[in-house]
Amino acid sequence: MAEGMAPAVDNVHADLRRRLEGLNLYLVGMMGSGKSSAGRHLAQQLSYRFLDADTSLEQVAGRSIPEIFASEGESGFRALEAAVLNQIAGWHSLVVATGGGVVTRPENWGQMRQGVVIWLDAPEDLLLQRLNADPTPRPLMASPDPAARLQQLLAERRPLYAQADLQIVQDGRGPAQVAQQVLEALPSILKERTQAPLGSLQVINEAGEVGTSIN
Repeated sequence: MAEGMAPAVDNVHADLRRRLEGLNLYLVGMMGSGKSSAGRHLAQQLSYRFLDADTSLEQVAGRSIPEIFASEGESGFRALEAAVLNQIAGWHSLVVATGGGVVTRPENWGQMRQGVVIWLDAPEDLLLQRLNADPTPRPLMASPDPAARLQQLLAERRPLYAQADLQIVQDGRGPAQVAQQVLEALPSILKERTQAPLGSLQVINEAGEVGTSIN
């Protein structure tokens, strides 16, 4: 199945999908927190489409993220990231794996809060283990002391991640299990849509007379 295509409907989660009403799910968290891998499983379970925001950004720019950082710096990258997120927010029924630093720009929160923001909170040692095993070039981790750099980024970003609608604390489980954690936690933050009243509402004016509202 190609990325971005919605799979067949999974009846097990049909009620949750109904309650979401097409709201996008934005996965936030540090690099190495498993947003892309868990996001694909989550999208499949909900019959949503999956998008990796960093991959979408590279497609729009026609360059890799390291190349963008090299030519335009982090500020140029963040501006492009915000523009791509703005486009994504115009769609619906998506699970979006965002870049680790998307939370640093207030305007990005304005876009993501149109949906549900989910923080995949992985402990520092697990993040470092995953990053060390991942050959993907990460400009912000280009440091002679990756552990210290990770600590610095976590200190800056944790208060921002904490503004998410939902926090999923990780303990080393696989992507499918993390997706299941999200599915189990989502109903707790979704409100059932209030049904319209049946028939007319009665109102009583100052004179004590009973009438009906325009409903």
